[in-house]
Amino acid sequence: MSPIQFQKQIRLQQARLQLAANATDVTAASRRVGYGSLSQFSREYGRQFGAAPSQDADRLRRPAEAAR
Repeated sequence: MSPIQFQKQIRLQQARLQLAANATDVTAASRRVGYGSLSQFSREYGRQFGAAPSQDADRLRRPAEAAR
């Protein structure tokens, strides 16, 4: 894995944690981890995690909400 690929992976994982832990919207999460383009973020997120950021966030939040 190249350094750029590693950095991208870390940024996407940070965004995923933010989306899962908070009610952060996709645009805010993408900007917090350094993406200037929402479409680029969404494409790379989908490649990394197999779902669009908003769909993945909904899926990740569901178990936490059910436990409350």
